[in-house]
Formats: sequence, structure tokens, C-alpha cells
Amino acid sequence: MTQLQPSPAGQPATRTAHQAAETGHQAAETAAFLDVRNLSVKFPTDDGLVSAVNGMDFSLERGQTLGIVGESGSGKSVTSQALMGLLKGTSARVTGQALFQGKDLVTLPESGMRQLRGRNIGMIFQDPLSALHPFYTVGHQIAEAYLVHNKASKKQARAAAVDMLGRVGIPSPEQRYDEYPHHFSGGMRQRAMIAMALICEPELLIADEPTTALDVTVQAQILDLMSELQQETNSALILITHDLGVVAEVCDSVLVMYGGQCVESGPVDEIFYDTRHPYTLGLLKSMPTLSSSSGRLNPIPGQPPSLLDLPKGCIFSARCEYAALAGDGVCASQRPELVVEDGHGKRCHLSGPQIVTIRNTR
Repeated sequence: MTQLQPSPAGQPATRTAHQAAETGHQAAETAAFLDVRNLSVKFPTDDGLVSAVNGMDFSLERGQTLGIVGESGSGKSVTSQALMGLLKGTSARVTGQALFQGKDLVTLPESGMRQLRGRNIGMIFQDPLSALHPFYTVGHQIAEAYLVHNKASKKQARAAAVDMLGRVGIPSPEQRYDEYPHHFSGGMRQRAMIAMALICEPELLIADEPTTALDVTVQAQILDLMSELQQETNSALILITHDLGVVAEVCDSVLVMYGGQCVESGPVDEIFYDTRHPYTLGLLKSMPTLSSSSGRLNPIPGQPPSLLDLPKGCIFSARCEYAALAGDGVCASQRPELVVEDGHGKRCHLSGPQIVTIRNTR
């Protein structure tokens, strides 16, 4: 993203996310590898319009890893589905812009997305057992992905699939090629999904909860594997997860979602050690630690807002224990903009000193 300019008064440079977007469009020659601006996804239902994603803004460069975190239902997976074009042909209303190497993924027709999907943009789905077809061998499914985007014979596709199975750490890949998904363990199925996503060496990889339901040992192996393959291909990675420990280990930057909005974004170290939004603070406080003297968990009170009827003001205000500090009921009546300061964005009415005071009491 473009650099901020100091304000005349010598204060830290600030701007809203949409002001940043306008500046970025004026500097097309330095456009990001992936540049998402004002991405929104709404689903019409009998009860009204569900606002699943609202005004998402972020960018990503080659070789970088972006972590998208948040509670279930915050819009993480819907964001990835919109980027992959998986909502085209459904009732979903997708607006905004997602420029990938100059092509807008939002407006690109399905024929264009089919050319990109798998070849230039790969995706690792959350549940490998349901993502893999039970009636076809694992190797056949990986080879099929290779054949779609390459002029190759079935023999060449098989060789490429066997090689990729070996690269992702599956033993005896020639033999496992002819086995079915139910023959694989959970960790091996996830490795097979990674092999399928990487068989065409995509430049952008989206991993949706790639380590869910895996034990910690297998989880570490999968994360190491993804990092190793990313370094080999210099690809960009979007990691969708609710596990902040995973984010701290592998991500360069973080985007925190709540109620379909980005409430905080920035470099991973700043998100953890210079937190500027009460929701992010709540997520960090809710993580169990070995040093906790009471042994009690610290959950965020309340429930997320209904996406059918989002509040007028800050979408987190009803659950925020610090909302009164902003004064005059501003949190409940006015929705804050995502303000970016030195590459760190927050959507909150609280001032910097107030946030520091809150953070120090964590």
C-alpha cells in the first residue's frame, strides 16, 4: 500500500481506508499483487438482506502471508469464496473490487475465473473429507486438476500428481495415488488437498482453516509444509483461521473481522503487542495461558450482532466494555470509519491514549 504522509501539525498520518484506496488507484504503476477495495457480499433471504461482508479493504504482495481472523460467522470464509468466484451464479450480491494482476475478480465472468481458478489462484478448503470426492482416487483428483490447466497426457498428469504427493510428505506416493480419501488419515487428506491446490503452482493460495480438527503435531507439520512450499514458489498466502497462535507463527500481517467488517489490520507484531481495537483485545484475553493463576477463561460477553439487522453505530458496541469511554453515546449512534495510521488500521471511536490505557490493563 502507498505510504502515509505526515500531517501539517506533525501528528501521525491518518486516513480512512477509502481515502487510502483512492490514493492507491492513482498510483496504478505500484499496484499491489492483490488489491481488494470496498468488497461487500449480501445474501437475500425471506427475512431480509444478510450483510455477510461489508466494505473490506486489504492488499497483498508476492511472498507475503495475510491472516484473516475472527469468530465463526464474521465473514472470513465468504470473503475467500468471493475472491475465488465461487459465489457467481448464486443469489449472492457481490460488489466492490478485487484486482488480481490487473483483473477484477468481482466482475470477471465465470469463463475468466475458470482460467484463473486452480492455475493462478488455489484454495485449500476447510474440510478435506467433504472436499474430496469419495468415488475417485486421491491421485485421480489431483491429476484432473493438472489436466484442466495444462496440455498434458494422462501419463504426464499422473507423474506430476505423484511428484506433488511426495513433495507434500505423503509416503509411498505411487501407491497412495490409487487409494481413496477414506484410506487417508485426517492429516494425510489435508496434505492431499494442499497437493491439489499447488499442483499448478498458483501465485495466490487461499487456505480456509487448513488445520482445523488436526492434532497439534500434525498442525505444526502442515504449517511448516505450507511455509516451505510458499517460499519455493514465492506465492502469496491468505490464511483464514480463528487460531491466533497459528497467525503469530506464520503471518506477516493480520486482518481482524467482526460482523462482516474489518475492525483492525496491520503487521502481525503490532496486532499482538500494539492492539488498538477492543474486539482484538478481547480475542487475545480469551486465549488460555499456562501462566493464568485462576485457571478461568475470559470469553467476550454477549453475542455477535444479527447480520440481518446491523446496529446503527459500532457493530461491537453492545459487547464492548469500554464503549462508555468514548462519551456521548457515540459508539451506539455513529459507525466508525477504518482509520489507517502508519500502516495500522482500526475501526474504533476510542482515542489512542484510551486504547493504551485499556491495553495496559489486559
